[in-house]
Amino acid sequence: MEKALALKDKMMNHPILKKENLNPKTWMTAENLKGFRDFVLQRETDTGIDTSFDNVEMLLEAERDYMEAAKKNDVATMKLLGKSVNVNAKNVHERTALHYAVAGRNKEAVELLLRRRAKLDLQDKHGVAAIHLAAWFGSLSILKLLVQGGADQKIESQEGMNILHCAAINNHTDIVKYIVNDLQMKELDKEDQTGNRPFSLAAQHGCVEMLELLMEEPYCMTTMEGDQNGNTPLHLAAKNGQLNAVQLLLQSFDNRNKVNKAGETALYLAADGEHEECAQALLEAGCDVNIVTTEKSSCLHTVSEKGHTSLVKLLIQNSVDMNFQNQHQQTALHLAVKNCHIPILHTLLESGCNMNLTDHRDQTALHIATELGKVDIVEMILKAGADLALQDKQSKTVLGVAARGDMVIIVDMIIKAERYFAWKADAGCNETLHDESPLTFKLDHRAETRHICTTIWNLAYKLLKPQDWKKLAHHWLFTEQQVAAIEEQWTGLKSYQEHGNRLMLIWLHGALIKYKSTPKELHDGLLSIGNKSAADKIRLETTGSETRKCTIS
Repeated sequence: MEKALALKDKMMNHPILKKENLNPKTWMTAENLKGFRDFVLQRETDTGIDTSFDNVEMLLEAERDYMEAAKKNDVATMKLLGKSVNVNAKNVHERTALHYAVAGRNKEAVELLLRRRAKLDLQDKHGVAAIHLAAWFGSLSILKLLVQGGADQKIESQEGMNILHCAAINNHTDIVKYIVNDLQMKELDKEDQTGNRPFSLAAQHGCVEMLELLMEEPYCMTTMEGDQNGNTPLHLAAKNGQLNAVQLLLQSFDNRNKVNKAGETALYLAADGEHEECAQALLEAGCDVNIVTTEKSSCLHTVSEKGHTSLVKLLIQNSVDMNFQNQHQQTALHLAVKNCHIPILHTLLESGCNMNLTDHRDQTALHIATELGKVDIVEMILKAGADLALQDKQSKTVLGVAARGDMVIIVDMIIKAERYFAWKADAGCNETLHDESPLTFKLDHRAETRHICTTIWNLAYKLLKPQDWKKLAHHWLFTEQQVAAIEEQWTGLKSYQEHGNRLMLIWLHGALIKYKSTPKELHDGLLSIGNKSAADKIRLETTGSETRKCTIS
């Protein structure tokens, strides 16, 4: 009767009732749990409120105190509560006092519960019994008490784990010795629900002493077979970064290049998990760095995509194919660009990867960087000398992609690069570079060029006529595509001013490299298009001033 009243109290305080301001007398015609459960389930369905009845604690206060005493090994309190308490009462997790006493390695509390005839094989909501916990937490003395009390030694959790699995995962070699030598139960060496035997679980959790024990006589529980996913113990150890276990398995077995069902090697999993030391050990043991998965992904692909720079360098040092393309024809460089991993980009480019390979959309890495508007990445690839004439499936070069996306800065950078590399090719790379600053295609914000840039702005916005900028473009040998790309970003009656300013700044980039006197070249260009007044203005502004002699190294 006392417990029924307690259950009624729990029901009356259930969230569903509080939410709907219901009086218990209007819904509860009998003090039975089933009726309330049905009511809650129906109201949850109607209201969408997730307040599972299973999450409501249904213990009496004395039962709760008894369970807390078992957790603390408080035998005195347990005795004080006496026989009025149901020792097998379960909490919301379906655990009893025995579960907590065993998990806490509280031998005295366990002994008291055994004298009270506690049920030994009750399982919680995960199927875990007290004997599992004794093996898991490595309490051999408690395990022996449970066995002597008649606990089921073969009982399995919902995951198919028995006491041998529990001991192996936690490196409790004394428990395994007891199971094999005293209980004579080697038949517990079996697969759990994931297909893993104790040896595999020990490898997964880096339990080296357990691995060594299981490889010895009379245990002989070694296996290098794969689990449900085809992962061998070496795969599991590498995936979880268990270096010592990886080294032991490499010394003992020769399956370093075995692949799982996804085609992944242990090296691939180590690299994917950023376990550099494990990857180093596997490489030193002779693992093939160029085995690819069923989806045609290499070790280099996964580390480049995730941004593991040190692993990229390690794989390159061990002769990984930097130009291998996955099922989408993407190289590691494509993936590094897509994920904006600049240090990896630098490493790949510096190591000589082919930056001009195209993916399933016929896009190079530079196409992708341009499409994403990543100025710094575009700069890096431009300086590396990418082929700017390659077209994607829409017949767009990188300049076309930038122009279509209204990416003004990148448009201008690409045109600068096109003109720079064309000049280098014509000059046979023998011409002297005159600018002392490092090569860049970005906007020029240097103090030493501020005056000429201001002059160009004034010229574009105050002295140029609507068609002058295109005449200058023709005089300076800009291509039709370059002119069209510049013109695409702005429209309107005075758009020629911005177009002219951009054109001359692009020209200035090359002029600083090629010429000793940029004002003179600008003056001559203006004369060639018939704008004498603008040319005279430039000459007057520069007369008497010393033109800086630039020498780019």
